[in-house]
Amino acid sequence: MRLLILCFVLALSQGAISDDNVHILSDEFIAIVRSKAKTWTVGRNFHESVSLSHIHRLMGVHPDAHKFALPNKKLVLGEDAVQGAELPEDFDARTNWPDCPTIKEIRDQGSCGSCWAFGAVEAMSDRVCIHSKGSLNFHFSADDLVSCCHTCGFGCNGGFPGAAWSYWTRKGIVSGGAFGSNQGCRPYEIAPCEHHVNGTRPPCDGEHGKTPHCQHQCQSSYSIAYDKDKHYGTKAYSVGRNVQDIQREIMTNGPVEGAFTVYEDLILYKDGVYQHVHGKELGGHAIRILGWGVQKPDGTPYWLIANSWNTDWGNNGFFKILRGEDHCGIESSISAGLPKV
Repeated sequence: MRLLILCFVLALSQGAISDDNVHILSDEFIAIVRSKAKTWTVGRNFHESVSLSHIHRLMGVHPDAHKFALPNKKLVLGEDAVQGAELPEDFDARTNWPDCPTIKEIRDQGSCGSCWAFGAVEAMSDRVCIHSKGSLNFHFSADDLVSCCHTCGFGCNGGFPGAAWSYWTRKGIVSGGAFGSNQGCRPYEIAPCEHHVNGTRPPCDGEHGKTPHCQHQCQSSYSIAYDKDKHYGTKAYSVGRNVQDIQREIMTNGPVEGAFTVYEDLILYKDGVYQHVHGKELGGHAIRILGWGVQKPDGTPYWLIANSWNTDWGNNGFFKILRGEDHCGIESSISAGLPKV
């Protein structure tokens, strides 16, 4: 017995017995993360029955995305492009541009690794409205981008955020609403799936999300021709990992697309400022950054972010992540551009 106890202690000290293999949707994993998270609230977003293949499939930034990063904004628009504006302690694009409804929107990529396309078209939609001073609301189609941009990567199997913005300037993107909305030229074709057992959507099994076929035509109920419906960007660029440059870009031109590394604990985010505390890497994920602030009373600085996992994830689809330390690479992969209005 003493020998068994000695072996057990030795195994613990060498890491042979650990909680690394605990199922990430289990109550046990939630309890582990909750014990470590100090600046954010932990909870259940996905039922235990949701397949891990679905979770992994949500991470759609391809590992080679860095090879397709856009030129820095300072090189594209000039050395003084990100200078000037004073920076407030907090900024929220939703309240700063109240006449632009897409900024408040949370989309759903379904069982498809299309986050790279969603982060892009969401920010493009916001920027068209912002730069037209609220007179033009154009809902860019994630379906059109994920299916027709063959230089952007591999559709539902992952893509390159920078290439998506470049495609916008070269080829243009048509309009399209959410799945089943019948809105725009090409609404999204992949159905949302059910995170919770008692919902009305099909289950999240990770198998539904095949890349849609590229179609250079609009749905029959839409009155505008495909080529006529395309809207374009005039410039596409990246913003360096300098926090103030990113802030000025958002405050001046609107939300940006960011990409970062997702770890298992983020799946459990409910509220507060996320900081990675436990779990393994799941992959790269693209999102839309729409502001920043400081959490009270602990003073933790954060980025305000819109995700594309529907409104039943996180804080009604939004989350906050630590700002200023390039946490999980959140400040290292910022893509943006200027719309043609």
